[in-house]
Order: sequence, then C-alpha cells, then structure tokens
Amino acid sequence: MRIAVLGAGSLGSVFGGHLAEAGHDVTLINRSPAFVDAVRARGLTLNEGGDSRTIAVSAATGAEGLGAVDLLIVLVKSTGTEAALAANRTLIGPQTWVVSLQNGIGQEEILAGFAAPNRVLIGKTYVGGLMTTPGEVTAGTRGKVTYLGTPDGRTEAEVSELARIFSQAGLPADARADILTVVWDKLLVNVATGALSAITGLSYGALYALPEVATTAQAAVAEAMAVARALGVALGFTSPEGPWLQASEGLPPEFKASMLQSIERGQRTEIDFINGAVVRYGARLGIPTPVNATLVAGVKGIEAALKGTK
Repeated sequence: MRIAVLGAGSLGSVFGGHLAEAGHDVTLINRSPAFVDAVRARGLTLNEGGDSRTIAVSAATGAEGLGAVDLLIVLVKSTGTEAALAANRTLIGPQTWVVSLQNGIGQEEILAGFAAPNRVLIGKTYVGGLMTTPGEVTAGTRGKVTYLGTPDGRTEAEVSELARIFSQAGLPADARADILTVVWDKLLVNVATGALSAITGLSYGALYALPEVATTAQAAVAEAMAVARALGVALGFTSPEGPWLQASEGLPPEFKASMLQSIERGQRTEIDFINGAVVRYGARLGIPTPVNATLVAGVKGIEAALKGTK
C-alpha cells in the first residue's frame, strides 16, 4: 500500500516507521529540511521498549512528484489542517482513504472538502511519540490502541482492512462503528485539563491539588457532555468526574498538557478544536457553554499576548 503521513512529527514518524517496516511504501512529509535530510541520510530511528532500530523510509517536505496515495494519514496540528491539505492536495485521488488522527473534533469536515466524503475516516490513537533529534523518535506503542471509523458510523470492510494493516504493522487497531463515542470520550478528557493547564501554567501535580480547578474542569466537561448527548452520541462516561480523573491517570505530577506545551513554545494551540468545538456545537444546538467559552477566551488571550511579544 502506498501511504503518506502528512505532518510526520513524532507521532507521524511512529506510524510511518512501523508501516514502512511492515513492507508498505511510506513517505513521511515534514516541512523541516533537517528532519527530511536526516531520514534520507540515515533512516528513521525508533527507540521503543528498550530497543533501538533504524528503518529505511522515504521523506519529503511536500507532495511534489508523489501523486495520489492509497492512504493519507493526517497528523498536522489541527489549526493547520486546511492549509496543509491545500498545499498537498495531489496526494488525494478518488480512491484515497484520508484519516485524521489529530486531537479534538471537526477535522473530518475539513477533510471532506478535499476528499470524497465516503473516503474520510476519523481516528483516535493512544500511541505516543517524542522526537529527541531530527529523525530519531522514542515510541510508545505497547498496549496503545488506535480506533478507526467513518463519521456516519458505516462499518465497511475496507475500514476493517485498514485496521488489520495497522495491527500487522505493530500498531494495534480496531474498526469501530461507534467511533463518535470514542472521539467524544477522548475530547472530554482533553476538555478537562488542556485549557486550564494552559491558562494556569501548572503541571498536573499542582493542577490537581486545587479544588477550584477541579470544579471548573468538571463544569466544562458537563457542558461538553450535554452537547454530545444532544448530538445523539452515546458517551462512555456517565459523570463529569470520569474524564477529569482519567486525564491524569498514569501520568507523573510534572506532566504538562499539550496545550500548555504549545504555549511554552510560543505556538498557537488547538483550543478551537477542543473547548472551541464544544462552544461551536453548543451554539448550533442552542446549548449554553459559558465555562468553555471563558476557557477559549483565556487561551486566545494568552496566544495574542505571545504574538504581541514577537
């Protein structure tokens, strides 16, 4: 299978490396010339489970000369999805499966503007990755499942086949007709801590020590749960406390939410696709979301302040 990973940072490199190692024709697309040069010169190094191995895989800064692929895995920052697809639209043909493994919700609407709607997949993954130097990634795949499905819940044989291909490459995957449940359950976890961590600047140990934070987090989750239920999504969580507790499960006190990490790097966050998505869907459905709207305003204010310092 011809596969391209659009936004092949740490996580994309883990997926691309495993799939290339399994014999697929994979191209890692990363705008960084340093990454591309390193992979072309030395291969992709994956450090995983105490072992280190180097995998031969193609790398490029863009889609030029590649043509349409069978599978396009989208892993760019959610804020850059539309621009990335527009710049690399030649990767997508009539039969190309396009799957988003990004954070938050709403990317499928953007993907459907570039690919046939019946070829768009939603995916959620618990695989982890950390790029230590260009072309070298520490991967976490053991026990980490990736879920795939169509936005309308169709259970197609081809989706199951893609899950099988991932699994055979050492990336355990499952095709789910209830993918929206999976997507919203993970969104609830992100809603619980991401914006609050970004606004306060606190790592999880300090964040979870404040009862006021717990109250606000669970209020934000309650709003998101109300929106999901209005959309007809059958959630796996029964109370706002569940996502709040799960968000920190198994993580050290010094752990920082990805939204806070973006702020510390001076980068734009994915707030529009997490708490912002709750606000947008709530407005469409007539469901008040004042807590999430306040969190969005707080994060956007910090982003504006950071931009103003440059």
